[in-house]
Amino acid sequence: MTMHADLIINMDTILTMDKDLRQLDDHQIVVKDGRIIDLCPQEEKRWTASKTLDGTDCIAIPGLINTHSHLPMSYFRGLADDLPLDIWLREYIWPMEAKTLNSSVIHDAALHGAAEMLKNGITMTHDMYFEMPAIADACTKAGLRALIGEAIISARLAEGQKPGDQLRILRQEYRDNPLVDFNLSPHSIYACLRSDLETSVEVAQELDLLLHIHLSETKEEVQTCLNKRGMRPVQYLKELGMLEIPLLIAHGIWMDESEMDLLVGTRASIASCTDSNLKLASGIAPLKGWTDKGINFAIATDGVASNNDLDILAELGNTARLHKAINEDPSFLPAAEALKHVTINAARALGVEESRGSLEIGKDADICILDHNSLCCQPLYNPYSHIVYAMNGRNVRDVVVGGKIVVQGGKLTQVDEAELIAKAKHYGKRILKELSQ
Repeated sequence: MTMHADLIINMDTILTMDKDLRQLDDHQIVVKDGRIIDLCPQEEKRWTASKTLDGTDCIAIPGLINTHSHLPMSYFRGLADDLPLDIWLREYIWPMEAKTLNSSVIHDAALHGAAEMLKNGITMTHDMYFEMPAIADACTKAGLRALIGEAIISARLAEGQKPGDQLRILRQEYRDNPLVDFNLSPHSIYACLRSDLETSVEVAQELDLLLHIHLSETKEEVQTCLNKRGMRPVQYLKELGMLEIPLLIAHGIWMDESEMDLLVGTRASIASCTDSNLKLASGIAPLKGWTDKGINFAIATDGVASNNDLDILAELGNTARLHKAINEDPSFLPAAEALKHVTINAARALGVEESRGSLEIGKDADICILDHNSLCCQPLYNPYSHIVYAMNGRNVRDVVVGGKIVVQGGKLTQVDEAELIAKAKHYGKRILKELSQ
């Protein structure tokens, strides 16, 4: 007896990224009501479906999860390069934001970024920015999942405004939207007053939210913390109570061993952004130290103003190679382990590992299909190796989010890519004109 589903994907190879790292060959991924309901051999032919995808010469992996991004900065790509972080932020990025951004620009830039993420196999992102409704609407239109942080910079808070005020309203307004949710994102310990950081912790505790913060991105930030507070940044987070709640630290480059020890056994994870950190010369994160101490971490892109792309597979390959070299150990971060840091470990960092991050029955049907029928990918011996060391975003053929095909044959299905490119060109000219005035 055959049963009916919404979507069947017939795959040559499935890398489930489950706890046993099962590889399933010549299997089907069966999807109904946005979830995976079966993973079975194709030869059994026990399912029919309204739609099918042919995965010949392809590898299916869980949809990639980007744990740290700034989607609305898409229109700032290449506008302020070759600068150290402090100058880049204070003299270029923050003044440009103040002069050029409004809700409409943020929506359009976020839509551009969301589309770029999907074409790179990313099915969920963890974003930090302003104008959260504009970002939520853009991600919904593109079909991208997003956990959107209410960005807190104390100097930008309106009189009487407190961290979490917007968050409470938006969680109610978007409660029926399965693609978006909201959390709190105090920008950093240098951009937020202690009182705002304390309020952020209180709100996160009350609502059981993940907190998202930049930390220890530069040597200067650490030294300033020592000079001002007499303690290192992670020690300061502990004093604020942040280590008692779910926490996502972006960067964490200049943590020392004593700070890592403070994170052991907590619900804190770290998003490492190799390309951005290298380009800004901020430093190289201590992935080996985190690994040795069992601290969960993920690989993320950061924003395109500092990366300058959203190709998370390329980011993954760069990270694996770099850390083999600096640790003088080619066995460090092997390919299968590396892939965890953009799938199941990334899901764990965002608290969604029960529903995403691996291809298992009952989980959300968030799927990335990679085409290996190309010169750079043949012959194929080890699919993990090819994904980390030979592939990049250009190998992404199809993307499914919540059972809906949002990229098919390399083309976006929810939005018009040509229109996005034309709009970006228009905004680019407008931004240059505004900056020249």
